[in-house]
Amino acid sequence: MSDKTETGVAKAHAVRSHQPGQDVFRSVLSENIEWKPFPAFPPSVRLAVVVGQPSEPGPYTIRVKVPHDVKLMPHRHPEDRVYTVISGVFYIGLGDQFDADKLQAFPPGSVVVLPGDTPHFHWAKSSEYVTQVSAIGPLGLDYLNPKDDPRNDKS
Repeated sequence: MSDKTETGVAKAHAVRSHQPGQDVFRSVLSENIEWKPFPAFPPSVRLAVVVGQPSEPGPYTIRVKVPHDVKLMPHRHPEDRVYTVISGVFYIGLGDQFDADKLQAFPPGSVVVLPGDTPHFHWAKSSEYVTQVSAIGPLGLDYLNPKDDPRNDKS
């Protein structure tokens, strides 16, 4: 199969293999998203896998729902990430110390590109927010201060 380009040269279409679970058309409706706790987040935060397998190599899309006034302390992800704000206002700051003065507010519809290994923090300052995150897995999340990591809470 080929197409003619503007220069008249034939161009072949490369056939790519599909990612797991992405070989047939499907849709994901908001009301069918399954929200679950995630061990690396504070207990009230929820994560939903939309597409892919975040724990495996390959593309994935997740949604993260953070209730009002919850903070995610300084952390980093090894993978590059693209955040799309679905609802609420997404406050994110860059740096290895939580500093409310460094927070930037992004309203629904905003897209935030976060390079891998960038120290950052979040705060649901004004209300609950939901972000959609697209990246290439496996997903990683490392808190800069181990005391901030809910996975280390022994209580």
